[in-house]
Amino acid sequence: MSIELTPLPFKASLLEPFISERTVQLHHGGHQAAYVRNLNSMMELEGDTRSLIEVIQDSTGSTFNNAAQIWNHEFLWKSLTPPGTSPSIELQEELNRAFGSTEVFISQLIQAGATHFGSGWAWLVHDGSKLQITTTANAELPSLTTSQPLLTIDVWEHAYYLDYQNRRPEYLEAVLRNLINWQHIEEQLRISSTLTHRN
Repeated sequence: MSIELTPLPFKASLLEPFISERTVQLHHGGHQAAYVRNLNSMMELEGDTRSLIEVIQDSTGSTFNNAAQIWNHEFLWKSLTPPGTSPSIELQEELNRAFGSTEVFISQLIQAGATHFGSGWAWLVHDGSKLQITTTANAELPSLTTSQPLLTIDVWEHAYYLDYQNRRPEYLEAVLRNLINWQHIEEQLRISSTLTHRN
């Protein structure tokens, strides 16, 4: 099975001025595309026909790293949207229960991403009972068997260096206060609630 580079869900220019078109193009068409090429080369060499999720769950080393980075980036682009959206009343209530307010949630996610050492990801997840903020290093992602990712932000330098240089907190402030895809969070939260009720 060949893994494909999933197209962006928006034009690369539509995240400006918070993330430049050049950064989005390099991030998606450069870094993410390289993970896809690398993984396909490894899978072809080994005669591997597993799905992306199966590779993530069953692999280690370079195979895992490339597969997980593909999944993380696909989730990243779904987590972002052009400026102008806001959370529904229902989602605001969920955020209020977990963090006190939507503003506190954003501030805590910014803090988590800003203080994460080295490359990685900052996440909002639902563990089956409550919302939580967490971070993962390098290509790691939250366990897909014990939690449902709702939102992620990339804190690898390639995600922001062209626009913000070493000012990671400024990048996080700009993105998380302007580009969150609240509808995506709501959709993932509904999935989590469905899975919880089934169990």
